Amino acid sequence: MSSQFHLFDLHHLVLIALIPLLAASLAWWSRESDSIAKRIRIGLAVVILVDELVWYGYYLNQGWFTFPYSLPLQLCDITLWLTVYTLFTRNSRIYQLIYYWGLAGTTMAVLTPDVSTPPLSWLTLQFFIAHGGLLVGILFLTWRKILAPLKGSYWKAWLWLHGYAVVIASFNQVFGTNYFYLCEKPTEISLLEFMGPWPIYILVADILAFILFWLLWLPFRGPRIRL
Repeated sequence: MSSQFHLFDLHHLVLIALIPLLAASLAWWSRESDSIAKRIRIGLAVVILVDELVWYGYYLNQGWFTFPYSLPLQLCDITLWLTVYTLFTRNSRIYQLIYYWGLAGTTMAVLTPDVSTPPLSWLTLQFFIAHGGLLVGILFLTWRKILAPLKGSYWKAWLWLHGYAVVIASFNQVFGTNYFYLCEKPTEISLLEFMGPWPIYILVADILAFILFWLLWLPFRGPRIRL
């Protein structure tokens, strides 16, 4: 077993490929049964929930938690809990956020994961269960046609993202943290590395987010029935 996780090696590519494959398989399996779809939906929520709670327990037990730097305030953290809630409730309003925040934001985290442990270690697998499970949940809700993006949802999700960013920026200012990477770039490899210095990379990332949200909305731009 490799002693370190490497971007886009065989293990990483397999983990990336498993996400849409699993979501598509679950959507196909439940295509003719609402009861099976419900069990899958609840099952995904439980798996993500348990995985995250176990991680929090492990994190605390290791003594890694430090206020205010270890709070679950990053976009992936918020999107994860909103996804769990949506899987349990089928809440369309929340889905309009996680569809864009998850598929645009969390996908980047999966492509450039912040992990340094061996590929098949528990910490690496926990990361991909959480982030990959989030994406599987959103894709399943979408491909199974349980929920769908509504007209104008892409720019509303973009505006809500700004609202949350303002709250986080205020928190960063008070506590000297760097949530959302609004104060400086992450030390690990990420797409932000290619977006220029602070604060230019924030503007570039903002524009990129809008473009990605719009692209994610394009498949649903036709007339939609409110779900």
